[in-house]
Order: sequence, then C-alpha cells, then structure tokens
Amino acid sequence: MKIGEVGLLTNDVVRLADFYKQLLEIENGSNDEVHQVLIKEETMLTVYNDGSDKNNLNQNICLAFTVDNMEEEYQKVLNMGAEIIQKPEVQPWGAINMSFYDPDRNIVYLRSFPGEKFS
Repeated sequence: MKIGEVGLLTNDVVRLADFYKQLLEIENGSNDEVHQVLIKEETMLTVYNDGSDKNNLNQNICLAFTVDNMEEEYQKVLNMGAEIIQKPEVQPWGAINMSFYDPDRNIVYLRSFPGEKFS
C-alpha cells in the first residue's frame, strides 16, 4: 500500500490552489471552484471542497517540501505575503528548515539539505 493523495480541504479552492501554484511555480490550467489537482506524480496534491464547512483550525497536519535553494524560496514566500512561523534555521541534524502558514493556516515547511540536490 502507498499514499495515493494528500488533499487539502478548504472553503475557497481557488484561493488556496492559487497560493500553492505560486509557491510551487506550477500551473494546472484550472480555476475550478470545487476540485483542483496540483501535483499528480507518485503522490498527488489536491485542493478541494467536500461541501462541509471548514473551521481552518488545521493543527494536526503539515506539508513539507524539499528545496534546493532555501534563501531563494524564503524570499519568494516573503513576497507572497505568507505569515512566517520560523525563519530558515539550521537544525541539529544538518537540514535547514523554515515554516509558514498557507491562507487556511495549514503549516508548511520548506527544508533543504546542504550539499544534496532535489528536483
């Protein structure tokens, strides 16, 4: 068994999907207000509205993305106006991590591993 999809439930699919399209520098050609697939590789990332009202108190889940250039990504997140939780900081295990909130206040981590390339 493997994870088939990570879905973000939201009351505003277009707003949240647009945030992740800008963050991930991708375009899916969709402005659908109910369901958008953003990543459809091995594990999909989707944003959708299942019809229930969301309280946006998503305190038990986070997303983590591995990046090559933390400073470049940090500047992009700042330019997007996201609320920063933790600025880039070297962790005891050698990774550089930062965190911020998406528009629905889900926690998003960016991490890099100096000396390793991820694409």
